[in-house]
Amino acid sequence: MDSFAPMPLIGVTLDQEPGGQGQYSAFPWYALRANYMGAVIKAGGLPVALPYAPCLTSKILDRLDGLIVTGGAFDIDPALYGAERNEATTTLKPGRTAAEMALLEAAMERGMPVLGICGGMQLLAAALDGSLIQDIASEQPDALPHEQPNPRDQAGHIVSIEPYSLLGKIVGRGTMAVNSSHHQAVRDPGRGRVSARAEDGVIEAIEDPSARFCVGVQWHPEFLIDPGDLALFTAFVEAAQNATVSGDGVW
Repeated sequence: MDSFAPMPLIGVTLDQEPGGQGQYSAFPWYALRANYMGAVIKAGGLPVALPYAPCLTSKILDRLDGLIVTGGAFDIDPALYGAERNEATTTLKPGRTAAEMALLEAAMERGMPVLGICGGMQLLAAALDGSLIQDIASEQPDALPHEQPNPRDQAGHIVSIEPYSLLGKIVGRGTMAVNSSHHQAVRDPGRGRVSARAEDGVIEAIEDPSARFCVGVQWHPEFLIDPGDLALFTAFVEAAQNATVSGDGVW
């Protein structure tokens, strides 16, 4: 990356809690683990937190060079991929999903570099006309424990990476050790392409083959467990940097 070029501005989506007695605030508040921002900084980007403001989507993206859609302890509304909700296993955050989908679809339309993480990958699948497994344990009882019992800053399983995918080129290896914190998964990537799977066949990464950089991973690379995690963040930030320097983006 050119040391004299301005650091690319990377928008990072937030979670939101309703607030209440005994919480951080009695009123609604945004939340995000610090290591999301730390990983962007380590990769050479300048992260900025994004509010829930669908009406300002265009103005927000006008200022950004790349978008990261983060994960969280909630699920994507099955209505987005034409399915009926399993209320026993599916927890929604409609405000967050609406704000993130507005940002994601507009960023993809502009050709802006996009990285979807965990729930962000699942939202990307929906944006690509794909679909999700609403509960892995219910539909694939012989699957790995994708909500790993060990700490999230440790690996939970191995993923196999398609060698000719963008992810494969970035990582430069056929496997990665990743953490795992999800009970849903991509069933069908739609217009996307599968670029990694777990040992049990569960889809662990997808990408839009028509985009310069549009990648989703089911694990949380911000913990930087495997060397491939930092390589992914670095490639994403470089894609944002290159678009900024060349001026060939639509935004």
